[in-house]
Amino acid sequence: MKLRIVFPSLFFAALIAMALPMSAQSAPTGPIKNIVLVHGAWADGSSWSKIIPRLEAKGYHVVAVQNPLSSIADDVAATNRVIDAQDGPVLLVGHSYGGTVITEAGMNPKVAGLVYVAAFAPDAGETMGGLSKPFGPTPLGNELRPLDGGFLVVTKKGVDEDFAQDLSVQEKALALATQGPLQSSVFGTPVKAAAWHTKPSWFVIAANDRAIAPEQEKMTAKRMGAKMLTLQSSHVAMLAKPAEVSNFIADAAASGSNKTQAAK
Repeated sequence: MKLRIVFPSLFFAALIAMALPMSAQSAPTGPIKNIVLVHGAWADGSSWSKIIPRLEAKGYHVVAVQNPLSSIADDVAATNRVIDAQDGPVLLVGHSYGGTVITEAGMNPKVAGLVYVAAFAPDAGETMGGLSKPFGPTPLGNELRPLDGGFLVVTKKGVDEDFAQDLSVQEKALALATQGPLQSSVFGTPVKAAAWHTKPSWFVIAANDRAIAPEQEKMTAKRMGAKMLTLQSSHVAMLAKPAEVSNFIADAAASGSNKTQAAK
């Protein structure tokens, strides 16, 4: 009889422990071996296709999030699910709109560092639209088209000339075919928290970006005190300059590992 009582009790206790949110658990320590990649607007996880094998070859465990692009809250939740599934400290990498996502999701205790790739990096209470306003409209804005429900997609001309202008014809066609429609309301949604205030940060600036103004990228990188790498690249720097971007991410993981170890 005792065994029948104890076993279910232990079973349900284990289930409860597994269900606890990361905010209720302590942050892991040790070297960073897990890298979580967060894609941006008008993209999906395949936008990291050139980065994943390079990082895996360096010994990292890499996972690409598939964001629904339906709201900042939805995308942060999708990212946190992947972060929570990792078995140790995580380096969180975000491209474009994905930078906004990692800015909030980076509050997860498992996140040891943040890497922004040609990305938005709002402060708490800021919106992406407000952050961009001082720098004026970029060429890609003219090539956005509405879908039902407030979603936006990029035209072929927008992909070819303003989003991925330095990729091959075949790569541009793939980017167009795999783009994920973005809910337009995200541009006016304030960010609830900015993890870059407390987590070490790195930033890839795309000097030839026609989606986010390079000047905006420089400003946000400087105000967060991020280590910067400037590349002569379109908005999709991880596809145009994969060797440089993957090496930068790996260097960030190694540096973040040292800081995690020093904090123990």
